[in-house]
Amino acid sequence: MEDQAEQGDKAAIPLSSASMPLGPRSVQCPLEEAQQEAREAQGLEGAQPLPQDGPATLGSEPCTHSSSSHGDEAAGDAGASLQDALRRKKVQLVAFLLLKYRAKEPTTKAAMLERVVQDHQDHFPDILSRASWSLQLTFGIDVKEVDPSSHSYVLVPTLGLTWDGVTEEQRLPKTGLLALLLGVIVLWGGRVPEKEVWKMLSARGVYSGKEHVIFGDPRELITRVWVQEQYLEYRQVPGRDPARFQLLWGPRAQAEASKVQVLLFLFKLLSTRIGPFLCPSEEARTNEERGP
Repeated sequence: MEDQAEQGDKAAIPLSSASMPLGPRSVQCPLEEAQQEAREAQGLEGAQPLPQDGPATLGSEPCTHSSSSHGDEAAGDAGASLQDALRRKKVQLVAFLLLKYRAKEPTTKAAMLERVVQDHQDHFPDILSRASWSLQLTFGIDVKEVDPSSHSYVLVPTLGLTWDGVTEEQRLPKTGLLALLLGVIVLWGGRVPEKEVWKMLSARGVYSGKEHVIFGDPRELITRVWVQEQYLEYRQVPGRDPARFQLLWGPRAQAEASKVQVLLFLFKLLSTRIGPFLCPSEEARTNEERGP
């Protein structure tokens, strides 16, 4: 039975609002980039130097041609080169910030400029914005400025959650996936069929029984680790043959997370490629209610 707080949260943001896309569509975090960020972070241990980009032609004047179409093409190439360079810098900044997060160290704008942004300092706000977006949606990490005068930042798990999955064996935070699942459970009215979870996750490149570069064994993570950590409940649906299971919020999630904030997190995802797979269809709901 849902408690009064849950009823209030669901009243504040109705399920129908899940169709509202929020956040800039130009700042996406495809699985390929997330994997690249994870691999770069895994390779940046200790005092190893941050990998640097090769030389990029940024801000250079296009060659002058008699044909205006050639000039337009050169301008377009320069713009594409700039965007590609900014994307690479974003990936590197995510890797750098993940190291700071794992070391539980704050960082500063000066450190980010020196280690990553370097000759693209004019674009620092854009690069940091993209990196912050990627960190939150992929890894569940928020970048918070704590001292505007010195431009110092701390990195904390998103949504007030206190578990991030970082261990000596598993080096990457997994709070983003946990926040995603908590939101999907809310969208399903407090409980979601396990089969719908895997259908949604497979659209994001996360498969049951297949090792993932960020999440490790996702089935073990979802049905054992997060159940033991009391973020999720994994219940068998009574009277179903073959057996079916559902996921619900656990007591630790109830204590730490706000359903309103979890839904807002989901709405950010609605502007990325995973968005269309988050909202349960009426057909899926009806099939689950009817049973086999």
